[in-house]
Amino acid sequence: MTVFHFFNCAILTFGPHAVYYSATPLSEYDTLGTSIKAAIVYLGTALVKLVCLATFLKVSETDSFDPYQELLKALIGFVDVAGLYFALTQLTHRNISQNHKFQAVGLGWAFADSVLHRLAPLWVGARGLEFTWDYILQGLEANANLVLSISLAALGSLMWLRKNKPKTLIPIIYICAGIVSTMPSITSLQDRVATAVSFLSEARPGVALTGGGWV
Repeated sequence: MTVFHFFNCAILTFGPHAVYYSATPLSEYDTLGTSIKAAIVYLGTALVKLVCLATFLKVSETDSFDPYQELLKALIGFVDVAGLYFALTQLTHRNISQNHKFQAVGLGWAFADSVLHRLAPLWVGARGLEFTWDYILQGLEANANLVLSISLAALGSLMWLRKNKPKTLIPIIYICAGIVSTMPSITSLQDRVATAVSFLSEARPGVALTGGGWV
């Protein structure tokens, strides 16, 4: 049962990447090499981000929100944009169209992210004796990340590869790229706000309606 659960979670996590490659023209144009190169660039980018986070961010002893640290985290997040720029513009690709190029880069980017962040927890935890929904949710998160990575690669393709960009879309493209790059800081702020709201709701004295009125 545990092995069956592990294989189910592994297929949910990594299967969509293979399905996307097989079901789209990427397989017909043999873009696997481009995806592998993009995955290697992602691993290098993740290493640079890890070094920057360890160097410039300090470990907070409290859960208080530090704007300076969050700003640094957001700036470090733009390392992903730099890595994606390198993968789209500097790597040597086969004679494939721009549409196939950004899809192959986004697919390799998302697959490397899933392997780096989800393979080890899946191997250790999903084979446990106790059933948990965490790894199924992890697989769904990997699917959402696949869509996000391909979307980010599409934005990068519009910014850096397309020459005749519509002028009305240029601000929207850069705003979306900035939002995606700062998404870790945004989610961190949301988590802290949710925690603060939950703490305040628990600290407030309860109000109950009884037969004699409010107490």
